[in-house]
Amino acid sequence: MKKVGIIMGSDSDLPIVSKAVDMLKSFDVPYEVHIFSAHRTPVEARDFSVNARANGFGAIIAAAGMAAHLAGAIAANTTLPVIGIPCKSSVLDGMDALLSTVQMPTGIPVATVAINGAGNAALLAIQILAVEDKELAARLDEKRKTDAAAVLKKDAELEI
Repeated sequence: MKKVGIIMGSDSDLPIVSKAVDMLKSFDVPYEVHIFSAHRTPVEARDFSVNARANGFGAIIAAAGMAAHLAGAIAANTTLPVIGIPCKSSVLDGMDALLSTVQMPTGIPVATVAINGAGNAALLAIQILAVEDKELAARLDEKRKTDAAAVLKKDAELEI
């Protein structure tokens, strides 16, 4: 199975990224987590991106706040799917990160999830890997059924 790379721009993003790690673990999807900054360690971020396919990755999740150029910098150097997680900051509640992550030029796509949406980023990465992995696809189907059953149980128990 291909791995998922999780890159965060700063260790302050770890509480958000940990939700992606937990989701990947729950599906037994291999992953690596690194801290690379688009601005402070651009050579390392580029090297990771350029070599990601050869190193066994199938998708990359990039989490960053504020200017949030990380996902775009990663995507500029690989043709693997890149999923950006805009992280909430104290300045503009994450809107700056959201806009920086989603506004990519034609030819360099970045899939973008909600602000702090690490769980969905991991699920999207898993769905990408599941295109070629029937067992993983079946586990995703089972999760959807379980999630739906939980909602219906709450509906049945609702008393207003």
